[in-house]
Amino acid sequence: MGKISAGRNVFMYPMPVTLLGTLVDGRPDFMALGWITRVNANPPTIGCGVGRHHHSVRGIEENKTFSINVPSVKMMEKTDYCGLVSGKDADKAALFDVYYGELDTAPMITECPLSLECRVEVTIENPTNNFYIGEIIASYTEEKYLTKGKPDIKKINPLLLTMPDNRYWAVGEYAGDAWSIGKTLKTK
Repeated sequence: MGKISAGRNVFMYPMPVTLLGTLVDGRPDFMALGWITRVNANPPTIGCGVGRHHHSVRGIEENKTFSINVPSVKMMEKTDYCGLVSGKDADKAALFDVYYGELDTAPMITECPLSLECRVEVTIENPTNNFYIGEIIASYTEEKYLTKGKPDIKKINPLLLTMPDNRYWAVGEYAGDAWSIGKTLKTK
């Protein structure tokens, strides 16, 4: 059996599902966002692709800040809702307990196990989306989501997304240690 084409519009598996927080007209707003990646180690930066038609873009452009909130699987219904309606028409922030950290214009969600507040460093305009690269100014979690002082994926239990089938998933089982398991293949 040979390889066949999967088409051009494919996505990396899995994508994290996050809630992007912005302040628009002085009101916190959140949108579901899956197009996100770490961009740099030091300074720590994160990149996210946001369709220019989204209400949240206005808040990012006005304030040059945003937050990335990592919801757990328990938050699936509220997270999905934030991807179904626009902040122009609905007060999505009313679903959550909202707080602020160092940046006054990057609202975050208390119920999310992990939140990052970011300051926009670079904006890349693509044909339909803006790709924002933001420096991570601070991160927030709770002790119960940490193991040995680091965020624990099993404790956070983040919501994952696959596209184009548009399905949510939970984290699977531990498979091995990164930057270690392949050492057996190294030649001396």
